[in-house]
Amino acid sequence: MKSFRVILIVFIILIGTFTFCKFFVGVERIDAGCVGIKVNLVGDNRGVDDITEVTGWVFYLPLFTQIHEFPTFTQVKDYTPFYVNAKDGSEFTVDPTFSYYVNRELVPQMFRQYRRSLGELENGYIRNVIMDSYRIVANQFPSDSLISNRQEFELAVQKMLIDELNDEGFIFQQLTSNITAPQSLKDAIDAKNRTTQEAYQAENKLRQAEAEAKAKIIAAEAEKKVNELKSSALTPLIIQQMYIEKWDGKLPQYGEVPKLFRDVSNK
Repeated sequence: MKSFRVILIVFIILIGTFTFCKFFVGVERIDAGCVGIKVNLVGDNRGVDDITEVTGWVFYLPLFTQIHEFPTFTQVKDYTPFYVNAKDGSEFTVDPTFSYYVNRELVPQMFRQYRRSLGELENGYIRNVIMDSYRIVANQFPSDSLISNRQEFELAVQKMLIDELNDEGFIFQQLTSNITAPQSLKDAIDAKNRTTQEAYQAENKLRQAEAEAKAKIIAAEAEKKVNELKSSALTPLIIQQMYIEKWDGKLPQYGEVPKLFRDVSNK
């Protein structure tokens, strides 16, 4: 009977310990690529504690303490598309993908200021900064300039993001805008390009025709000069020599015998 009591007491103690640990004791494992923040929920020291749990197992009391884990390796966030307006009012679509990492030294300050998890900050603060940067910079570019100077536009957005986010502990790595112009602007640009191409082709044809005409004129002038030279070279002596060279040596049987040599001297 006594042994039964001992077993019952031990069982009750184990159940109580298990229940207490389950509901009143928490355990978190902070990975090497993360920073753990220990937050006091009660007492005069409520807020971010001076101790930052870097790695390993962390035991805490959930009723009095919270542990927040911030990854410090590269994060890639693909945001939902939104609209921005160019300087002349044209509406462009931006579908950004943003990659960054967290400065582990500023994690306590970051949490103290925003009191949000990293996922909440991505969908809140960071998203708002990205949208505002695109809208401010896009409003400085006319539509055609925004399209033709896209690299300059993206560099301006990136600079604004770096200036805003780096001081808060979010280190900029890469930004892909995937910006799309409105269909009406695309059609206008295509029509302009077609007109320019057609004008260029017509100009090329005109130049080709002019070149062909000049070539013909040059050829005709050359032929004319050749004929003039031939005509000036056909003196009576040359004509007589050509006649002799072509004569077969036979005299005509009837009629007057032609004179093979004529007096071509000037009298």
